[in-house]
This record gives sequence, C-alpha cells and structure tokens, in this order.
Amino acid sequence: MAFGSFRDWLAELERAGELRRIVEPVATELELTALADAEMKRPGGGQALLIERPTVNGVVSPFPLAINTLGSWKRMALSLGAESVDAVAADLGELVKARPPASLKEAVQLISRGLELRHARPRVVHDGPCKEVIHRFDPVPVRTEPWPAAPDILVKSPRTPAQPPSLLNLPILKCWPLDGGRFVTLPCVVTQDPDTGARNLGMYRVQVYDDQTVGLHWQLQKVAARHGRRYYETGTPMPVAIFLGGDPVYPFAATAPLPDGLDEFLLAGYLRKKSIELVKCETSDLQVPANADFVIEGYVDPREPLRMEGPFGDHTGYYTLPEPYPVMHITAITHRRDAVYPATIVGRPPMEDFYIGAASVKLFLPIFQANFPEIVDIALPAEGVFHNLVVVSIRKTYPLQAFKIMHGLWGMGQMMFTKYIIVVDHDVNVHNTSEVMFHWLSNTDPQRDSIFTRGPADVLDHATTEIAMGTKQGFDATRKLASEGFKRPWPPLIRMEPG
Repeated sequence: MAFGSFRDWLAELERAGELRRIVEPVATELELTALADAEMKRPGGGQALLIERPTVNGVVSPFPLAINTLGSWKRMALSLGAESVDAVAADLGELVKARPPASLKEAVQLISRGLELRHARPRVVHDGPCKEVIHRFDPVPVRTEPWPAAPDILVKSPRTPAQPPSLLNLPILKCWPLDGGRFVTLPCVVTQDPDTGARNLGMYRVQVYDDQTVGLHWQLQKVAARHGRRYYETGTPMPVAIFLGGDPVYPFAATAPLPDGLDEFLLAGYLRKKSIELVKCETSDLQVPANADFVIEGYVDPREPLRMEGPFGDHTGYYTLPEPYPVMHITAITHRRDAVYPATIVGRPPMEDFYIGAASVKLFLPIFQANFPEIVDIALPAEGVFHNLVVVSIRKTYPLQAFKIMHGLWGMGQMMFTKYIIVVDHDVNVHNTSEVMFHWLSNTDPQRDSIFTRGPADVLDHATTEIAMGTKQGFDATRKLASEGFKRPWPPLIRMEPG
C-alpha cells in the first residue's frame, strides 16, 4: 500500500487504533524522550504518539511531531500494506526463488510478477509537495581552523512560526541527558557516488550545531562514507540531501541491509507497489521523494576539518562518545505546508528500532536461504542490540556445517559486525531466547564447539580495544554427529507422549 503523505500514514494508524494524540505541550528537550521511552517499552511496543504542540526551548514549534510510528509488529505490517511482515517476506521469497516456467500457469504467474515489479523503478517529476515552502540559505565561508574540542549544545531561541523553516524551529530532539546537543533521529540521507553516479539512501544520525551546520555520523564502513572518501580525495564539495516523512517505507528501506550499489528506492517502490516520484533538489542535482515532509539540502566541503560529534545515547544502551565526523552546511530547507516531523529515539531495548530491524531480518531471510539453503530461521534478540548476537537454526546434514554458516554470515554485508553467532538445530525456536539458551548451554563443550576470529566491528561497540576492529565468537549448539568425532550416544530430549 502506498501512502501519499506522512499524514496519510498517521490517519491510517488512527483508524487502526494505533495512534494516540497528545495535545498538551511537550518539551523536545528530554521530556518527549521520557514519554516515548515509556510508550515503546509497553507490551507489544505501545502506540504511536502524535505530539501536536512540541516545544523548542519553551516555544511551541509550528510543526507537530510523530514518534514510534513503526514500533510494533502491527504497525510494521501496516506500513508495508500487509497483514503481517511474514506475508511480505513470503512474497519476496517467491520472487527470489523464481525459475523458468514449466507450464502455462507458471508463465502467467511469472508475467504477473513482472508487472508488479514495474512499480519498483522510481520516476522523476518536476515538482512535488515537498517544495510547497522553500527557504534558501546564504552560503557561509569555509572554515579552515579546527572546530572547538566539544560540540556546541544548541541554545539559541527558535524563530517564530511566521518565519521561514530552520533547524531552530523544527522540533528536533535532545534525547538523553548527556547528549551533545539536538539530533535528527530519523533522517533519510541521500548521497551519490561521484564516479558511477550510483545513489545511496542511508540512515545516519545528524547532530545540529547551529541553524546552518550539522554533523553527519556516517560510520567508516557505510556506503555514504565510501562516497565521501572519493570527494575528499578529489577535494570536490559533496552534495548531501536529508529528507524526513512521506511514505513510512522510506526509513525502512534506508535501514535495509541491501548490497552496495542496489538503489534503496527500488526496494521502497517494490514494497509500496507504486513507483516513487523523485524531484530534484533546489541547490543540487540529488533527487528526493516528492511527497517527503521535509528536505534539508547542503554539502560537505573536503577542505574543512572534521568536527567532534556526540555524545549520543545510542541503541546499544550506552552513550557513543565524541568522535570526529564531517560537517554539512545547509543550503536550503523545503517542506510541505502541512508537514509533520517524524522522529524516533534509541536506547536500551526494546525500542522502536527493534521492530524495524527485526522486520528487515524477516524480509531478507529468503536472501540468506538462497545463499545457504540449510538455514531455517534467523533471529537478532533485542538484548543483542543488533550487532552483538545472531541466532540461526539449520538443518544439519554433514560435519562442521555450523562453522561453515558462521563464516558465511560474517562475510555478508552488515553481518560482519556480529559479535556472537549461535547455531542451533532446525527444531529450535530462535525467537525464544530462553529456548535458545537451554540448547546453547546444554549442547556445547566450550573448547570443542566454539571458534574465535577477527574482523570489522561496529563503530558503536564501546567494548572493542580499537574502534571498528574486534574479535568474534561462534558457538555450535547443534546435536553432534559421529562423523564429527563425537563418540558418545546423544541422549533424547524429555518429552511427554501426546496422549
């Protein structure tokens, strides 16, 4: 199902009983986080919240704010226009497994699927609702001396609603007490490879320094960082566009673990079953969805020194400490007249991002199974905050197959960040952490059934000795085979007869 605007999405949530309106003023400094955190930790993820009068430094923002709109299985399914995320995953799985038709019926089904895929490719239009209000900024001189050692906390008073949109009157959150300032927490960031022209849509937090300058936290293994390195090598200013709102499938596509070079707008178009209309930015040639609520345009100048970004209360449950990152200068902000500011918060799980990430795992399970047919299911428990723990069940048929799966997963995209992998048998429910722990602790001999290796680590992992480098451990918690050198009989599990 395609949503023409973010307000359409909120209306759908309200019809489904998934939205709660809050009419009293709520401060974007910490108060809104406390409210949203409590809601996200309710059973099943609570409800989406529409804050009608968010305040910035005590002044009501001209824009309402919505948060936790994807923070449950039901809302994730609604955003994808389906009864369940599993149904969408099954549909994608059929596409992945498509083979040459062996009958007229199969040929008709394949043609039908091809007609559906025609919506995946975006199309360019000349104008759109995201340009109903346009505010261009005067250029600022390039800074050549180092930035201050610590980032500034934004303390300027916001402009009144009658004035043009700026980073000072958008309801941008200061999420946690030790945060280094305000952060845009649900930004869809568009960059382009200067050599190939390939576009990337990613999600990297954005720290607001002042009304025209922000910090871009793209980690060194991310595609946008790779694009940025090419601009730094050539000394050419790098255009960047950040958009918020529009169809709820956009942030999902921005966080999806797609292979490098595959356009995330293709995935978004496929999931919403309607082509995405893209419009050119006002101050660069980058393209953004015409139905977005806000677009923040700007550039990174390679001649300018990096600036300390952070601290930031992160999805790991800990603060990310300050590190140097690129500075983006704002050249324009455009928005819809009826724009709603989308936001999220991250912190100790479970939070909204758990449902977004878990939906990605479900959706891309067929891709994993295409590479490793023995895989039955995969889970990323909330306690593992995505990169710390992966549990995978397999149909084991030969010796050391579990170790083959570990090495294979560590070599696939963002799975390279996984710190621990536990492999269990096909009949173990990987989504039941208690059941997984029972089999893990029962079925392993620590020395025989574990393996250590080295590899890239998540930049946000504070436990590694060096940033972005660390060790990994895998556990084979499957039943041991005689062909693996196991000389004892394997005992049966205690089970009652059905009668």
